[in-house]
Amino acid sequence: MSEKKNLLTYEGLKNLEDELQELKTVKRKEVAEKIKEAREQGDLSENAEYDAAKDEQRDIEARIEEIEKILKNAEVVVEDEVDLDKINVGCRVKVFDMEFDEEVEFRIVGSTEANSLQGKISNESPVGHALIGSRVGDVVNVETQAGIIQYKVLEIQRSN
Repeated sequence: MSEKKNLLTYEGLKNLEDELQELKTVKRKEVAEKIKEAREQGDLSENAEYDAAKDEQRDIEARIEEIEKILKNAEVVVEDEVDLDKINVGCRVKVFDMEFDEEVEFRIVGSTEANSLQGKISNESPVGHALIGSRVGDVVNVETQAGIIQYKVLEIQRSN
């Protein structure tokens, strides 16, 4: 069974690479220094600073492993080559929410980049999945826990 490809925009790839670099070069050294200082305090069995530093070290190593796995299976979407006839990963899309009578704008990104507070929705989310492949003028039904939401596609643009 082959591993699932992680779709990333160039910006998402760069952010992950930067975070990985920061974790490996800065955070590892910081936590190693904390562990060293805690060891110098003596008895480790009742040393909260030592336990906290070891926990932080474990979290950093887990995140490094997670990022490396994402990057190993990354497929970068070249946003300049995105077909603007239909919605795909790497698009900025403007839709009309027919229930709330308002325009909403989304950026369709891979699941590792999704951040609803920034308007970035995953291609695997119910809304993202329903919008993929739609064209300007299409009315899309999105099944959610709250029921069916209808969006009319108004505009498709490049993200960058």
